Amino acid sequence: MGTDPALDEQPIGCIIAGVTDVDAVFRALADPTRRRVLDRLHERGGQTLGELCEGMGMSRQAVSKHLAQLESAGLVSAVRRGREKLHHLDPVPIQEIHDRWIGKFERSRVQAITTLRAALEDRDDLDE
Repeated sequence: MGTDPALDEQPIGCIIAGVTDVDAVFRALADPTRRRVLDRLHERGGQTLGELCEGMGMSRQAVSKHLAQLESAGLVSAVRRGREKLHHLDPVPIQEIHDRWIGKFERSRVQAITTLRAALEDRDDLDE
């Protein structure tokens, strides 16, 4: 299959460079609300549930449910500070996915394909 026989032997969803469940990471990233939570934690780590709820237009219960899935996927960690629970983004699983699948493609090749696609779409628009 790929260039690394050790990775080819791994069943889907098993360990890749330390991520215990790649499928869980992809499922977590597939939801736009969870990506918004990750964006907010990227902007400022160490937020409480209440702080994350502000500006999201969602109940504490809904945000808490999304946080639980993000924690389960290893994308968010939480640390108790007194009565507060502070949530932090853990970018390692995203970096591992990037290194394993996305990083394979050279930026110049992807840019060339993107440019070609845009040119072809523009040409198709002119033909219509």
